[in-house]
Amino acid sequence: LCNCSAVGSVSGAECNGTTGQCPCLEGYAGLRCESCAEGFYREPGNQRCHPCGCSPAGSSSTQCDHSGKCQCKVGVTDLKCDRCSDGYYRFNETTCELCQCNNHSKTCDRLTGTCLNCQGNTKGSHCELCKEGFYSSTHPAHACHRCPCSTVASTGTCRIQPGETTPRCDQCKRGYTGPNCNQCDNGYYNSDSICVRCKCSGNVDPALSPSVCHPESGECIGCLYHTAGFHCEECEDGYVREPEGTNCTKKEATLAPETRELTTSAPNATKATSFSTAVINSTLSPTTIQTTFPISSSDNSTAAFADVSWTQFNIIILTVIIIVVVLLMGFVGAVYMYREYQNRKLNAPFWTIELKEDNISFSSYHDSIPNADVSGLLEDDGNEVAPNGQLTLTTPMHNYKA
Repeated sequence: LCNCSAVGSVSGAECNGTTGQCPCLEGYAGLRCESCAEGFYREPGNQRCHPCGCSPAGSSSTQCDHSGKCQCKVGVTDLKCDRCSDGYYRFNETTCELCQCNNHSKTCDRLTGTCLNCQGNTKGSHCELCKEGFYSSTHPAHACHRCPCSTVASTGTCRIQPGETTPRCDQCKRGYTGPNCNQCDNGYYNSDSICVRCKCSGNVDPALSPSVCHPESGECIGCLYHTAGFHCEECEDGYVREPEGTNCTKKEATLAPETRELTTSAPNATKATSFSTAVINSTLSPTTIQTTFPISSSDNSTAAFADVSWTQFNIIILTVIIIVVVLLMGFVGAVYMYREYQNRKLNAPFWTIELKEDNISFSSYHDSIPNADVSGLLEDDGNEVAPNGQLTLTTPMHNYKA
């Protein structure tokens, strides 16, 4: 009996009488058409055979396993071997090409080959460039290191110039200089790691002093126009600042010699007398005034010069004032003492006692004084008779016996 497969053989056909081979349908093979032909596979639990459909460019064989997965070439993946695997791109008739990412990425676009997710601070279609702020070193090859450039002092980017081994910053900001922009430029000084412009009050010439000020302390160098100080803000010794301006001028000013020729003539005179007067050169100080007193006579005219110091003048005035005050005080004191003396003299209690036979008379110095009050000189209770027959005169201050 032929016993051909009802699924894989041609229905109703008989087998070969000699070999017993049944006529098989496409995708089936075997004597009785019971197995799948090459390029076909049978799913588990299913008697039918399905074509593998492997890509002839990406697969190494037309055969696939029971799940339908084809055997792919290197760099090719997917069920039918029709797509490049990670790290490969450009699926062509032969195979996929390896991504060119300089070992900084393992993946790239499967169609264009552009590298994806570049590592090691790199960028570019093949990870061949360094990111901003990094530079490519020669060892190891294509390794990117951070630039030694501060973003405060420079743009932050750098590169290695031909023939050099260390990087240089691409561009320094204003006030900074040096290969790594870590130094202060002329006209600036370091203040807490920041370059600050020198402050010299406009009294320094950069052409004469390029650095303008000390790069560490900021002290100005080469002050001009007779200025001095840390910031050239003061005037040198012997110079003062003008009231309206910044220039420093000398304290002392010298007047230029001046010659005057005066001619004096008198009526009915046969000749004229001429003479010249030269103004003496003198140095004026802020506290000295030069006063000129002219002296004239009927015969000739002369000029006298006197230099009077304000200090001496003030001392003289003060001395005169003190003398006047002392004299006034002495005069007032003398008048006061004289009046006191006169008052005491008028009020002095002088008595004269005259004893006669049976009468006692009293006279006082005050009797000679008009309107003098002598009632208080004798009082009834103030006069007592002593036991011995003597008369006692009693006053508030003294006792007199007669």
